Amino acid sequence: MSEHDRTKWNRKYHEKPTLLEDRPPSRLLETFYRQAPGDRAIDLACGSGRHTLFLAKNGFKVDAADISSLALAALGKKSDSLDVTLMEVDLDHFTPQEGIYDLVIKSNYLDRPLIKRTADSLKPGALFIVETYMTHPENEKEDSNPDFLLQPNELKEIFAEDFEILAYEEFWNEPYELYKMRKQGIVARKR
Repeated sequence: MSEHDRTKWNRKYHEKPTLLEDRPPSRLLETFYRQAPGDRAIDLACGSGRHTLFLAKNGFKVDAADISSLALAALGKKSDSLDVTLMEVDLDHFTPQEGIYDLVIKSNYLDRPLIKRTADSLKPGALFIVETYMTHPENEKEDSNPDFLLQPNELKEIFAEDFEILAYEEFWNEPYELYKMRKQGIVARKR
């Protein structure tokens, strides 16, 4: 991302403050987070911080990474008494520290190279949870950039080599999102 992208996301959060409201965590995260081998996590493209807050309230030390200073400021107010480190980063160029995380969560943001760069940040046995949009004929946001949409079964292919796939599903996004969009979700354990 560039300064242009930072401005775009800050503007989006400013114009649609409902995007910063509290939201429930991903069902996959709620179901599998206890299987992480420890308590260190990173929430990539954390946005409003729904996953950061959930994990921190459940005993995790969470690094919350996003390009939007506006989203991070809002999350900072909500996470004041929790073990959360806010990281304003350009995810196009960010590489998490190697071998320190027990859990990575990344939702609603597809960056294939970031997934590969992040794999080395996981400890053996750590979980990588990804949920994001996929191409589908019934998607309501027809102008979506195809580079940011998964192809059918793509997440399974991305995680096929160095991970054990614990869960994979395709589903419609949450009703509070702006557009009805099909998503893929995966929970993968690093070998």
